[in-house]
Amino acid sequence: MALSTSAFAEEAGSFKQTISSFSESVDGFFNDYTGWFVGLIFKSVPIGDVGFPIIVGWLLLAALIFTLYFGFVQFKRAGMAIDIVKGKYTDPNSKEDGEVSHFQALTTALSGTVGLGNIAGVGAALAIGGSGATFWMILCGLLGMASKFCECTLGVKYRTVLPSGAISGGSMYYLSQGLAEKGLGGLGKILAVGFALMCILGSLGGGNMFQANQAHAMLTYAFEVPSEYGIITGIVLAALVFSVIVGGMPSIASVTEKIVPWMAGLYIGMAIIVIVANIGQVGAAFAAIFEGAFTGAGVAGGFVGALIQGLKRATFSNEAGVGSAAIAHSAVKTKEPITEGLVSLLEPFVDTVVICTMTALVITIAGLNVGAFDGSGLTGVTLTAASFTETAGFFKYLLALAVVMFAFSTMISWSYYGLKAWTYLFGESKKVELAFKLMFCFFVIVGATIQFGAVIDFSDAAIFAMSIFNIIGLYFLMPIVKKELASFVARVKSGEIKSYDK
Repeated sequence: MALSTSAFAEEAGSFKQTISSFSESVDGFFNDYTGWFVGLIFKSVPIGDVGFPIIVGWLLLAALIFTLYFGFVQFKRAGMAIDIVKGKYTDPNSKEDGEVSHFQALTTALSGTVGLGNIAGVGAALAIGGSGATFWMILCGLLGMASKFCECTLGVKYRTVLPSGAISGGSMYYLSQGLAEKGLGGLGKILAVGFALMCILGSLGGGNMFQANQAHAMLTYAFEVPSEYGIITGIVLAALVFSVIVGGMPSIASVTEKIVPWMAGLYIGMAIIVIVANIGQVGAAFAAIFEGAFTGAGVAGGFVGALIQGLKRATFSNEAGVGSAAIAHSAVKTKEPITEGLVSLLEPFVDTVVICTMTALVITIAGLNVGAFDGSGLTGVTLTAASFTETAGFFKYLLALAVVMFAFSTMISWSYYGLKAWTYLFGESKKVELAFKLMFCFFVIVGATIQFGAVIDFSDAAIFAMSIFNIIGLYFLMPIVKKELASFVARVKSGEIKSYDK
């Protein structure tokens, strides 16, 4: 018995060493051959004592332009957006093209953005930029609502309805078809192909491997699951993911419409308990957020440091302008593209203004976001987890459950994004689809098993490279969206578009 235990331990150690060696080799390869790409996409310019990533400025500028161009649509039409989600303008007796309801499209897109960035990313932002980063994060989230509105309206307008009734849509389609209508077919094709390639790479990395990796890391943190058991976590997650994505968008949407409200409710509920338990500190927390936003006292880079960290977290979390969400929203059942554009603007509000702010409040109340610069403090997911457990130790286990749910929902949504980019490049067929789905699930196992840094850096760069191709196209196509909005609002006011009280 002792001999068999010793042999098992030796085998486990050998397996761990093999995995570690493989991880280092993969990471080394990506560092050597893709480091230039990562450096290019995340190139920073110095502002004061800190670097400002140009890609963040690219996304923020677009959000500001769209906000002004559409007349602050995210504020003026928020009530109409909620009415659309509730079905007020949906004729229950009409048969529209599409695969999912407005609510299902919204939850599918939300499941792709509400994730580990809301937990670990906010922790990193506040560790570096202080509590003031929260203010700029909220502001950027509010502006990003206009970017989502623009891209998701176009996603529905230029989608393709397949003979089976399934939908293929997203940035690839409006970049190629929309720009072709304007006599810029060549540019549109280049932008569409570039977007699709980056989307596939991003879906396999940040939308897959990173999620599986962090889910297993959280299980290790909360339940002391040995790190070398990652392959088991990976296989279980891959089986669950495949069981959902094999059924296509209707299957994905039916899961996300159930899991997103639950996982968001669990996380927000935990945050509310922390806030209520420390109600006497809430005023001071808000004071720290507002004071830090404009003074940046005690953080790297001062005011500019707080500003940059807030903007980075908001743009990295809600993906407004990246173009990914337009793929999910294009599958909605509607004949009015603007309705889904309006629904989609709610997404950055939920993701950034509500959930990221809840995380920031919990961290600020706990007061643990100190000492990040000399390495003595907590950062990322450890800072967020420690801030929750300051109030109640058992939150560690609930947070682990939330992280696994966030990771799983992100994976199934990004599998759909990657699939649609894959079929855009390689054609629509069952074999082509199955090949991608099997490959995606294989990478789930790889992600949970190995540790890496450069691989994820490359994947993040690919996701944000999507925004370069996407936003160039949006600037050309935004007059179409403005025309659609004016037409829809006029027809609602005239009574041509009827309302249906549920």
